[in-house]
Amino acid sequence: MDLTPHKLPPVPHGLPGLPRSLGVAGVLFLTLSATTPASSVFVIVPGMLRAAGSGALIALALAALVCVATAFIYAELSSAWPIAGGEYVMVARTLGPMAGFVVLGVNVVNNLIFTPVVALGISDVLARVIPGLPQTPVALGLVALATASGLLNIRTNALVTGVFLVVELAALAALCWAGLVAPVHDPVALFLHPQIPGGSGLVAATPAAIGTATTIAIFALNGYGMAVYFGEDMKDASRRIGGVVLAALGLTLATEILPVVAAIVGAPDLAGFFTGEDPFGALVAQRGGVALGRWVAAGVAIAIVNAAIVSILAFARFFYSTARDGVWGGRLDIRLQAIHPRLGSPWVATLAIGGVSLACCFVPLDLLLVLSGAGLVLTYAAIALAALVGRRTGATAHAAYRMPLFPLAPIVTLGALAYVVWTSWLDPAEGRPGLIATGVQILASIAYYLLVVRRRGSWITRDPAG
Repeated sequence: MDLTPHKLPPVPHGLPGLPRSLGVAGVLFLTLSATTPASSVFVIVPGMLRAAGSGALIALALAALVCVATAFIYAELSSAWPIAGGEYVMVARTLGPMAGFVVLGVNVVNNLIFTPVVALGISDVLARVIPGLPQTPVALGLVALATASGLLNIRTNALVTGVFLVVELAALAALCWAGLVAPVHDPVALFLHPQIPGGSGLVAATPAAIGTATTIAIFALNGYGMAVYFGEDMKDASRRIGGVVLAALGLTLATEILPVVAAIVGAPDLAGFFTGEDPFGALVAQRGGVALGRWVAAGVAIAIVNAAIVSILAFARFFYSTARDGVWGGRLDIRLQAIHPRLGSPWVATLAIGGVSLACCFVPLDLLLVLSGAGLVLTYAAIALAALVGRRTGATAHAAYRMPLFPLAPIVTLGALAYVVWTSWLDPAEGRPGLIATGVQILASIAYYLLVVRRRGSWITRDPAG
C-alpha cells in the first residue's frame, strides 16, 4: 500500500465524503465573507487609529506584505492538500504527527470560540441602530441562526453569503464616498509623516506605536487561508484552490485598505477622528446624514452575521476531518462524519460546534479573547515551517501551485511572527496572558496525543473519500 504523504489510505469504514459541488466563485464568496472586511474596518481598525494615528497607513502596508507572504504559503500547501482539516493536515504531513496534533489542538480551541466571540460583539454594532440590545440573548440568536444555516447545502450557503457580501461591500463603498467626497489631507504626507494624538494636538507617531498597530492589522486582514476548509467541497480543488487563496487576499486588501485611506484623507479633525469610538460611522453620518450612518451600521452587522455563518460552515468541516482522522475515538468519530443524505452537509459536526458555541456565549468575552491567545501566530509559524520542510523533503512536490521567490515568503512570515510574539509578551494586560494561554493549549495537546491518541497506534491524517 502506498503511504506517501499525498496518498494515504481512505477512512476504513467507507462513509461517504462531502459532495464536491462548489466552483471558484462559491469558495471565494465564502472565504471573503470569513475575512469580513466591513467588520474588520469598523470594529478592529479603530484600535489601530488609537494606537498609531495616521501611522495606521504604514501598519496596513507592513501587514499587507506579511499577509502576501503567508497567502503564498497557504496557496502552495492548500494545493498540495485541499483537505477540510486545514493547517493541521499540512503540518502533520511535513513536520510529523506530533507537530500536526499540536496545531490541531490549538485550532480546536480557537475554532470553538471564534463564533461566540463574533456573536457577542454584534450587539455593540447593532446598538448604533437599535440601542439597548442585550448582549447574550443576541449572541445566542446569531449562533442559532448560523448553525441552522450551516445545515443547509453548501451551494445555498455560498449564495446567501454572496448576497450578504454585496451588502457588506456597499457599506465600505459608502465609507469610501464619505472620505473622498471632500478630501482634506494629502495621503502621501500622512504616510511619510505619520501623526498620533498627543497632549498638545498631533505629534509624530513612534515606531513602537506603528508596531502595535501592525500587529492589529495582521489580525484584521486574516481569513484568506480559510479557503482550505472548503477544499473537499470544491471541484478540482488541487488545481484551483491556490488561486482562490490569493484572490481572497487581493480583494481583502482592496476592500479594507482603500476605505481606511479614504476615511483618513477625508476626516476634518484628525485628532478627534483617531480617538473616536466609532470614527468611520461618525464620518459617514457627518457626510451622508443619520439615515446613511444607520444603514452602514446595519451593513456592518450583516457582515458579522455573514462571518458567523461561514465560521460554522468551516469549523464543522474541520471537526468532520478530525473525526475521520480518529481524534476523538469510538462511535463519536463515526457520528461526527455523518453527511446529510439530501443536503450534503456534515450535519452532526455542525450541530456539535453550534451547541458548544451556544454554551460559550455564556462565558465572559474578555476570557474568550484571552483563550484565543496567540493561536493564529502558532498556526502561521507552523505552516511557514511546513512550507520550508515540505520543499526540502519533496512532500509538497505534487502541489499544483508553487510560491514565487521561495524561501522568501516563509522567512518573512517567521520574522514578522517573532516580532508579534515579542511585542505581545511586552503587553502584560492582553498579549502576555494570550501567549500563556496558547502555551497551555500546546501542553494539553501534547498530553492528549501521548496519553490517548498514541496508545491507539500510529496516528495519520487520511485522504477524503472519493
